[in-house]
Amino acid sequence: MAVPFRRTSKTAKRKRRTHKKLSAPSISIDKTSGNYVMGHRVDKKTGMYKGRQVLDVK
Repeated sequence: MAVPFRRTSKTAKRKRRTHKKLSAPSISIDKTSGNYVMGHRVDKKTGMYKGRQVLDVK
């Protein structure tokens, strides 16, 4: 099994791990209802998507 010749420093290890993080979801305000919605999702209460009626809500 391969063994590293030199020990990996703390700085090098932390630089490599900087990309492993969570990002906040993109939330916007719906123009028709005024509620906060996530992008590319149909509103369950109204059935609207991009200002158009997509689903028939009972």
